[in-house]
Amino acid sequence: MNNSTAAVGAGRTVIVGAVRYAELCGRGRQLLLDNGFTLVENETTVPWTAAQLRSHVGAADAAVAGVEVFDAAALAAAPALRIISRLGVGLDNVDLPAARAQGVEVVNVPGGNAEAVAELALGFMLSLLRRLPQMDEAARSGRWDRYVGSELAGKRIGLLGYGAIARLLASRLSGFDLDIKAYDPYADREQAARAGVDIVSLEEAVSDVDIVSVHVPHLPETHHLVDDALIGHMRDGTILINTSRGGLVDEAALLRGLESGRLAGAGLDVFEHEPVSPENPLFRHEAVVTAPHAGADTKEAYDRIGWATAQAIVDVFSGRTPAHVAN
Repeated sequence: MNNSTAAVGAGRTVIVGAVRYAELCGRGRQLLLDNGFTLVENETTVPWTAAQLRSHVGAADAAVAGVEVFDAAALAAAPALRIISRLGVGLDNVDLPAARAQGVEVVNVPGGNAEAVAELALGFMLSLLRRLPQMDEAARSGRWDRYVGSELAGKRIGLLGYGAIARLLASRLSGFDLDIKAYDPYADREQAARAGVDIVSLEEAVSDVDIVSVHVPHLPETHHLVDDALIGHMRDGTILINTSRGGLVDEAALLRGLESGRLAGAGLDVFEHEPVSPENPLFRHEAVVTAPHAGADTKEAYDRIGWATAQAIVDVFSGRTPAHVAN
């Protein structure tokens, strides 16, 4: 490596709020170190609080962001910050207008974790239909109970959103010989038709299906997209999967849907408030399977995303425009 390349990050600090960065993003981390950057890393297992972020951001030239919140106050405390490189896809934890006004570039990695999230959504479906948690608990307890489940084959699926993750999920589901319809006002209808997916209205996407899987971004206009009214369009016994963002589902409405029987189960990787409280009433339901916002947590996804986020930082300080600038 020549000296000019090594000097790109000399005297510059990258703060890393993402947890377990050294363990999971070794290739990307090494790229930053090889280019001379100094890293200040979150060495805990939980995201930085607002106060913790502010204690680091003042000296930052760049940030590899997890889910810590870069709001206007955090940005105002970061006069030297030039880029926030999001270790993932979602940008709801970054105040994009404030970043734009301050001249901070914000980048993400669209599709970087799509395979991982699509596979987790599929895993939730199989887990709920075959009652895997109940069977596991029974076997571990010395009971040889029979838990009669259902097959995924032949089911009807409604996808809310038809972006990269939903398209991959539809592809994976195609082998189960089932019907898929999706709601997405921006979908490529020709591509969807080739994949055997019907693009329909929101209400049609959740009506007369066995499973509804949520894959839309969390925006003001999609907050609580799944509410009492939308659940009311579902038939009794529908399963709901959410691997996108917790704010898309009104948890009080979800609870009412479970208690009424309109919903037969739910697979939830995300919650309205995270980390989720163990007192959350959804945990009382046997037919709720959860994960701790782990949809992107595969070795392959972290390697891809870790490299891309590091490369974006190197690009900015090398005078190049990084891929996937959000603002």
